[in-house]
Amino acid sequence: MDTKRNARKKPVLKFDRFLVLIFAGFFAVTNFMLLPNVEAKTETSLIAPDSFSDLAARVSSAVVNIRTVKTIKGGGRVFRQFRPGPHGKDDPFHDFFDKFFGEKDQREFRQRSLGSGFVINKKGFIVTNNHVIENADKIKVKLKDGKEFDAEIVGRDPNTDLALIKIESPNSLPVIELGDSNILKVGEWVVAIGSPFGLEHTVTAGIVSAKGRVIGSGPYDDFIQTDASINPGNSGGPLIDMAGKVVGINTAIIASGQGIGFAVPINMAKQIIEQLKESGEVSRGWLGVEIQPLSDEMAEYYGIKDRKGALVVKTFPDDPAYKAGIRSKDIIIELNRMTIENSRDLTRKIAEIPVGSTAEIKVLRGGKPKTFEVVIAKRDDKKIFAKGNRKEQKSELGIRVSKITPEMVQRFGLKEAEGILVLGIEAKSKGAEAGVLMGDIIKEINHQLVSTEEEFSSAIGNIKKGDAINLFIWRRTAGFLVIKMTK
Repeated sequence: MDTKRNARKKPVLKFDRFLVLIFAGFFAVTNFMLLPNVEAKTETSLIAPDSFSDLAARVSSAVVNIRTVKTIKGGGRVFRQFRPGPHGKDDPFHDFFDKFFGEKDQREFRQRSLGSGFVINKKGFIVTNNHVIENADKIKVKLKDGKEFDAEIVGRDPNTDLALIKIESPNSLPVIELGDSNILKVGEWVVAIGSPFGLEHTVTAGIVSAKGRVIGSGPYDDFIQTDASINPGNSGGPLIDMAGKVVGINTAIIASGQGIGFAVPINMAKQIIEQLKESGEVSRGWLGVEIQPLSDEMAEYYGIKDRKGALVVKTFPDDPAYKAGIRSKDIIIELNRMTIENSRDLTRKIAEIPVGSTAEIKVLRGGKPKTFEVVIAKRDDKKIFAKGNRKEQKSELGIRVSKITPEMVQRFGLKEAEGILVLGIEAKSKGAEAGVLMGDIIKEINHQLVSTEEEFSSAIGNIKKGDAINLFIWRRTAGFLVIKMTK
């Protein structure tokens, strides 16, 4: 009996063991599958640091406070970080007009300003923003330990808003190491150190929100966008990665976009800083073309599928592109065998080529590729502006106008690109009394379309004295308007 019972129980025991093995295997596989998630959570928890204190203590001694005193006329040039946006009085138009068409004989007064900077050399070289020290009569630099020094300008570059100044210190100064902004990734933690509103050595943290931002501040816009708090006074201070290296120079904010700041990538700044240190100025390559980006319709018209390239609107005689044979309607697609993404990409790449060197430029002409060897010249902003961007006309109405160029459209975000741009108004003139404003776009005069300076002058000239003048204009803050006056 017992033997038979034991014989009957054996299969049950085997089955029990089998079930145990199945459950054990299930739990082993489940735990194995969960392991990556556990590790991922551990790694994720390490991404957000517990504290930024060690980092701040390590680098903040090389961050300086900069105070300046300058003599300015009238309202002066407003710092970029105070720009309220496209509809405020302190917008890029005023920056543009003040630079090239500023009125004379304005009353002078003294203005004090604050900014930041950081030491890059034990001998006292300090990087900051150009707008912090531009036209300054006196520059004072204050270190974290409280010591103050007079500073001199070594060189500055308004196009990228960078400047290099120097102080003479009997002791070796603490420095910050420059990093690599090219390997910086969106979402990485960064720290900004500076003197917002004069509050020295303020530390704020955030992440890299975006890279390659264009905000309309100049032809070389390529900003790092961050949500690390940046305010007036932070300008010129460093944006630092978690390794304690500078990856950007805090430069601008948009007042209408709270929590958004912009920094010049350090890789762009490195070359500029070296040139400023060596010669006090920046030499950039110049091709001698007026260009514009390719629209979808234009790319389709020319048979370009990826919309990459820059359309040549105009070439200037005696300049490199014209001499090499490049002409209007050519589409530049490659520079030294590097693909040209768009018009801004071409501008940046040309600027980086040493003056006097030969560049290989590939274009599409009539759908067929053609290559040119171009000797790069030196960019001269004043000469360029006089040559292609401005042909000023002043009428008896006291209105100064200029043809609208593609660069103006892109830089100022103009929705209405057809017509004549009002550059300025003479006080007490007929135009001023009628209500014409700087930045208005005059599209028609007495129902006659105007798109060039000559057409504007001709239309005004054909109106008899005492007759009515109706200006059909577009204004950014009001849309279309009709302004009436009598000649």
